[in-house]
Amino acid sequence: MRFRDPEKRKNDFKEVSLGLTEAQAVKEANRCLQCKKPHCIAGCPVEVDIPKFIAFVKEKDYLGGLKKIREFNMLPAICGRVCPQERQCQGNCLLGKKKTPVSIGALERFVADHEATVGQAELPEILPPNGNKVAVVGSGPAGLTVAADLAKLGYDITVYEALHEPGGVLTYGIPEFRLPKKIIQREIEFVKGLGVKIILNWVVGRTQTINELLEDGFKAIFIGVGAGSPKYLGIPGENLNNVYFASEFLTRVNLMKAHKFPAYDTPVKKAKNVAVIGGGNVAMDSARTALRLGAEKVYIVYRRTEHEMPSRHEEVENAKEEGIEFLFLSNPKEIIGDDRGWVKALRCDKMVLCEPDESGRRKPACSGEEFTLEVDQAIMAIGQTSNPILVRSIDGLTLWGEGYIKVDHDGRTNVPGIFAGGDITTGAATVISAMGAGKRAARAIDDFIMGRKETSPKTPEPVLTS
Repeated sequence: MRFRDPEKRKNDFKEVSLGLTEAQAVKEANRCLQCKKPHCIAGCPVEVDIPKFIAFVKEKDYLGGLKKIREFNMLPAICGRVCPQERQCQGNCLLGKKKTPVSIGALERFVADHEATVGQAELPEILPPNGNKVAVVGSGPAGLTVAADLAKLGYDITVYEALHEPGGVLTYGIPEFRLPKKIIQREIEFVKGLGVKIILNWVVGRTQTINELLEDGFKAIFIGVGAGSPKYLGIPGENLNNVYFASEFLTRVNLMKAHKFPAYDTPVKKAKNVAVIGGGNVAMDSARTALRLGAEKVYIVYRRTEHEMPSRHEEVENAKEEGIEFLFLSNPKEIIGDDRGWVKALRCDKMVLCEPDESGRRKPACSGEEFTLEVDQAIMAIGQTSNPILVRSIDGLTLWGEGYIKVDHDGRTNVPGIFAGGDITTGAATVISAMGAGKRAARAIDDFIMGRKETSPKTPEPVLTS
């Protein structure tokens, strides 16, 4: 994969990764072993037939490869950029046992981007309308997947989005330099081309309740609103001026164009020295965004070591190349303010690692030492929890943990006709895991409406990200 020069890219919001050239893509496709029992498919949450799509690339039939992907995944240009392939399809590649695995994600991105250069996207086969309406709440990766899969089966789909732009976390949570907005818009237009209707500025639970949707004739409802409320560390100083939670910080910049203030109305405080607390992809996104906003120094403060970080390896390497400093085995204990209530420092404990906890990672503990970091901005990126507006409006809905919806493996809730998937059911996770949940839920919704026998496999495990 080609990348822009770090010294240039850290000063703007243009996409960092340049993708593969045609020659690189064909060469990489020829490395695929075309296994008779491909483990890569088992590692893909949306079950893409990876060897077959790569075979098309090998023959230089790029649109054929894309068509094969879209039999399973309607967001290939997005997944090719943000999926953690190294832990999923590529992580299962047999070549990876002795050599470098096939760059499946880069090939997926290549064929999707190739289509944009040659003309109009080819829509898949869509079954005739079956007369059944389904409502999808939330236009993020889970919602878009459910909508697309059911639309292909002939369902009348309406997606309700609370914000003024569709895309959910794809739009408000992932920076332009990692996932350009034009790519998101292109993928959403493809989904709309299947007949999906998207209604914006519509807060289900306030503008309209779930019961009112059912009264409007919807046979089933899928909830894919994500986990939008921030988590707190519970330390002194979190209410100081210039303390941001990552969800707010990234939404201001990504969706509301705060980095172009005053040309756009939403401001964001630019800082000189920034501490980002956390070790996931959201922490990397926040740190690299702060750098592009003009910070002279940006620190990632993480309580474990690099080995335990949940962030993608590629994002960590990109951050390092851009000059972001990592403070491992460091846990904030207080945000210190000046006499006017603005952040001036972050006091941290130095940590040591003990036995593994329930996530399988070694548990951090205080070493007895501490240090103080001089910063004028702190960004909390330690995860998110459920937004209660919608879930509390549904009578009798079973929840778990911090207000997440309890579902079975196929997204069924305890309320007949109501399904859910993505972060609202697991806690903050990945785009592709949300899409996988949406795909399973689409099948379950079809079974429910068509009166087929339902099964209730095991409940999905919560995702641990901090």
